[in-house]
Amino acid sequence: MATFGCALIYSPTTLSLGEWFITSNRTLAYGITLSCKNIVGATCPWLIRVLIDHYNFRVALRWWAAIVAGTSILAIFLVPTHPSSLSLSTQRERKIPWHFLRHQTFYIYALAIILQSSGYGIPQTYLNTYAHEVALLSQTSATLLLTLFNIPGIASSSFFGYLCDNKYFSLSVSTVTGVSAVSSALSVFLLWGLTSQGSMALLVLFSIAFGFFAGGYSSIWGGFINELESEAAQRNEAIDSGMVYGLLNGARGIGYVSGGLAGVPLLKAGGLGSIGGHAYGSTYGPLIIFTGLSSVFGGWGSLWGFRKVLHLV
Repeated sequence: MATFGCALIYSPTTLSLGEWFITSNRTLAYGITLSCKNIVGATCPWLIRVLIDHYNFRVALRWWAAIVAGTSILAIFLVPTHPSSLSLSTQRERKIPWHFLRHQTFYIYALAIILQSSGYGIPQTYLNTYAHEVALLSQTSATLLLTLFNIPGIASSSFFGYLCDNKYFSLSVSTVTGVSAVSSALSVFLLWGLTSQGSMALLVLFSIAFGFFAGGYSSIWGGFINELESEAAQRNEAIDSGMVYGLLNGARGIGYVSGGLAGVPLLKAGGLGSIGGHAYGSTYGPLIIFTGLSSVFGGWGSLWGFRKVLHLV
């Protein structure tokens, strides 16, 4: 129910962006919106910790529900209505064009999002307990890592969106996707994987690096939609950008669920035997490898884009 409610709040905002930013700066607009999500992610761990420390879990949850309800009601009045939505011609029943489902590009990008999302949630779920149980850091330090994980995403979401949209040295969506995916994977394998007891510095570096490069991945979706719209224009087909964005969000949800389901058996597998030194040899070793590999495969969309450029397909 909580996730369903969040989706009902989140969807109108993104649909409104699709109406206002049609031809330019769409990716940057999505990036700025997602930056706000990271602001919440950076502050909420401390707020929740204070509520739990001063009250019990049930009271803290009620306080959190009240905060979400209050801010959501206010946010309703902040979502602007596009003038086209008020015209009589747009109030008629509109058929959603589904032509994009017949083309490979949509499925390539959806698969990339599923793969990237399946690993993106792992550090947010297990980094706190890893820092406390394996690195033997205090609970305050473990909570700090979650904050540092989300803070870089405030800048990276807008930054990656700007890279796709700016007119001076605009980079292709494939290039930006590859930078995000490869850099995220390297931070997992070279920073989190090499931590050990007391490795606060490495964990801080990992939280910042992974939070920056992986946190900006979702803002690139605007570039995905631009490419799909370009293909639709070439084929003289209609396309509903709001529906496409919604389905891409659905792909991310599948990735989150898949990563959550895979996390438990991977954690159990780590307890059966060591697969190396440092963090790789801990119970969390398989989780770390899974996170790194999913980040690499999240760049699948960039490979597809490069193949299209080279006319290999």
